[in-house]
Amino acid sequence: MVVSTARALYADTDQMGIVNHAVALRWFEQARAEWLRRLGHSYLQMESEGMLLPVYELQVRYHKPARYDEVVLLDAVLQKAGPVRVIFDYKILHSETKELLISGSTLHAVVGRNGRPRRLTEPMMALLTRGQQSDAESP
Repeated sequence: MVVSTARALYADTDQMGIVNHAVALRWFEQARAEWLRRLGHSYLQMESEGMLLPVYELQVRYHKPARYDEVVLLDAVLQKAGPVRVIFDYKILHSETKELLISGSTLHAVVGRNGRPRRLTEPMMALLTRGQQSDAESP
């Protein structure tokens, strides 16, 4: 589900005007945060409830270059929400042509403020499940 847009800034690019590979990770984070925000929750709220989601594994595939000043669509889908693990899939699309530029996924552990594993609360699990079902129903 397209959750947000981003514009490639000059600072995001190399000498050829192509977006640096690391920018994809920031766009993934923005998509993830906006996905959660669309459910009426935020990362800040999750953290205040004692649940953090550090990335412990990621996969990125660069299909075509994103270039300076282009607007991209940020698509995030919750693949899996388990009690101690969350997986998101992403697509970064060119806003005009809808061409796939970047795809990937991030795997997250659920940890407390002390950095130790913990379970998602029942309300958070229900929220993520609702979001996952909404993703499945979207075209």
